[in-house]
Amino acid sequence: MNLQPLDLLLALGLGLAIGWTGGGQNRRRKNANLHLDMSETVTPIASELVPLLRMLKQQRGILNDIHKRISAVSKGLQKPAR
Repeated sequence: MNLQPLDLLLALGLGLAIGWTGGGQNRRRKNANLHLDMSETVTPIASELVPLLRMLKQQRGILNDIHKRISAVSKGLQKPAR
């Protein structure tokens, strides 16, 4: 059996197309299972983060207020009154 270069390219293209399609389906199935596993893990972690984020926001506000007061006092010390 003598195959021409065009026959080889056609067989190669057909093989690549079938492999690409089959690989995509397999990859989607694996990613769907991984997504389900991750969603079960992430939900409890996210519920624990909400109070922490609220505390961090409150601490950031307090630090900002302290910074404003300290910088106002230090600016007053740098410029002598006339």
